[in-house]
Amino acid sequence: MSATRYTYLGPAGTFTEAALHTLPEAATRELVPRSSVALALEAVRVGEAAGAFVPIENSVEGAVTATNDELAAGAPLMIYREVLLPITFALLVRPGTELSGVKTVTSHPVAQPQVRKWLAANLPDAVWESAASNADGARLVAEGRYDGAFAGEFAAPIYGLDPLVKEIADAQSATTRFVLVGRPGRVSSPTGADKTSMVVWLPDDHPGALLELLQEFAVRGVNLMRIESRPTGEGLGSYCFLIDCEGHLSERRVAEAMMGLKRISPQVRFLGSYPRADRQVSKHRRPGTSDEDFTAAADWLSRALDGRGDI
Repeated sequence: MSATRYTYLGPAGTFTEAALHTLPEAATRELVPRSSVALALEAVRVGEAAGAFVPIENSVEGAVTATNDELAAGAPLMIYREVLLPITFALLVRPGTELSGVKTVTSHPVAQPQVRKWLAANLPDAVWESAASNADGARLVAEGRYDGAFAGEFAAPIYGLDPLVKEIADAQSATTRFVLVGRPGRVSSPTGADKTSMVVWLPDDHPGALLELLQEFAVRGVNLMRIESRPTGEGLGSYCFLIDCEGHLSERRVAEAMMGLKRISPQVRFLGSYPRADRQVSKHRRPGTSDEDFTAAADWLSRALDGRGDI
């Protein structure tokens, strides 16, 4: 395995690359672009790279399904870091192109919902076609395939384009979350502001099946931050759930919730416990759910079994 190589969703000039460069260790790694999320993650699975940096969700469009599906299937992987990047687009064109001359546009499919209103107001007749990534859309414009691409302004000089319009965003607070993924290993130490991710499969199709899974978190005071359903490919009605919760696997409340899931679910895939990018400490800690509370309850049970003390 190359311990100094990271792959990422490329080519050069993607928001993924921009987010990757916010990690201090990126300065000491060989950064290798891949044309898809699947190829970036596969490089980690086969030992060609120590980590893959990929988008996982967007505050406007929601889950990046390619990443979620890859994490749920295939050889296990783990998330070690996350990065939150505010997203605004520029309309990149070949030099000399005016807005009236933009008849065809392209970008990654996740970008379209983030610029849909701007398109309707400014280029209502432009034809949209998807590209493998925002930067790949810029490359296609440079090659003459399309008139304009929605990408980061920083991609313009890479492909010899001009940012015709800047700061395009239907939602001014649009943010994309990226994750650094590696092969399974030892979980990093808790920071006090952590997140735990997993994939959980429903035990079977019966009334309350999802509720039973969610109760494992609720009764232990574990706050869920995200839950996404994805088809398993085993037929209509067969789903797994990608879940992010507050806390670290080393915390008793999180660990016992995970054990509870394992008891009732046919499959649970642990995707890692890692520091939250926003560094926010949980505000949802309920009384009776701290590690000290779990220890005190275990001591009480031990005394009850031995006939010692007040029970």
